[in-house]
Amino acid sequence: MERNDKFKTGFLSGLCAMLVIAGIVLFARGEVIKQENAALKAQKEAEAQASDGLYLDQERVERKLANIESIINQYYLDEIDREEVESWMYKGLVAGLGDTYAAYYTKEELEKTEEASSGAYNGIGAVMTQNRTTGMVVIVRCYEGTPSAESGLLPGDVLYSVNDTQVTGMDLTEVVSMIKTEPGDTVKIEVAREGEEDYLSFDVPRAPIEVPTVEYEMLDGKIGYIEIVEFDTVTEAQFSNALDDLEEQGMEKLIIDLRNNPGGVLGTVCNMLEQILPKGLIVYTEDKNGNRTEYKSDGSHEFKKPLAVLVNGNSASASEIFAGAVKDYGIGTLVGTKTFGKGIVQRIISLNDGTGIKLTVAKYFTPKGNDIHQVGIEPDVEVELDEALKQKVTIEKSEDNQLQKAIEILGQTGEGQ
Repeated sequence: MERNDKFKTGFLSGLCAMLVIAGIVLFARGEVIKQENAALKAQKEAEAQASDGLYLDQERVERKLANIESIINQYYLDEIDREEVESWMYKGLVAGLGDTYAAYYTKEELEKTEEASSGAYNGIGAVMTQNRTTGMVVIVRCYEGTPSAESGLLPGDVLYSVNDTQVTGMDLTEVVSMIKTEPGDTVKIEVAREGEEDYLSFDVPRAPIEVPTVEYEMLDGKIGYIEIVEFDTVTEAQFSNALDDLEEQGMEKLIIDLRNNPGGVLGTVCNMLEQILPKGLIVYTEDKNGNRTEYKSDGSHEFKKPLAVLVNGNSASASEIFAGAVKDYGIGTLVGTKTFGKGIVQRIISLNDGTGIKLTVAKYFTPKGNDIHQVGIEPDVEVELDEALKQKVTIEKSEDNQLQKAIEILGQTGEGQ
């Protein structure tokens, strides 16, 4: 019995010792894993700070989301649209970048964005821009004969709400998507208008809109006039046709009107500039890593006749690429007021579920290396549009003092200079 008791005692002592050792090993291993995880987290944070990248603490985010979901499910009164909640979560992630040009698009919004750049869409027929400082969305043009003009909206109107949703600070593309829908419906738009104490409300019908992105005619004195409203995918061919037709009519001088043109497709404006520039650089871009992409003209279609380009504070992005190249090469005279100052490039990246994100991916520079972002381009001849004309839907060419100044300048310019 004594021998068996000693054996049992020894066995239990050994087992306890083994368990203690195993516990120590497991504890030590746990501590090592914790230290490794802490080191990995610290490394990610260091990488984020070094690269200025986005490295979210996934565990913390997931815990907080679960907590918020639990609270909503416990207390929230109304029905929940899970898809809508998820979309706004992604929108919030992109909005957190603080970039007014960045956005997350649902599948429907992405389709409408791509549709808008085609030059034909369902909407109200208005061109809008967004103040980068205040976030205000402003109407800069109402196409004659479209629902926007016929309903009483005017250039200069500041959008306050769309269908009772306040839009100040929202991404411009989201606002445009809210306005567009199937034909036959109407959209309620409230605007602030200079000289009016209260907001004005308009019920504007939606209809199929075919944007005439290029309009042209021959003015007196054999002066060709081409107005470019936007740089959409259809604009390049329309511009080529306008140039060819005016040449056939005997054009001796040319005015290109970029006023209130918010920009558009980079490739389109570069292809159009190839039709007038000498051989050389059109524009170049640089991404976050300093990688440079150059767009060049072969000079085979250099425009050598007297040229004037009209610009104003709503001439932005691709319009400024056009104006900047004309100014840097000295092939034309810029007339009007300083341009908007948008010298950055956005790219829409499609995701595998049909949604997408728009991000600012590069800065662009004029042929001489000028960075015009938040600076703009100064005209060669500064002329402010007459105050009485700023809210007119249609301005007659005879009363357009900026256009008349461009005509005057070309009248003083000898052919071939």
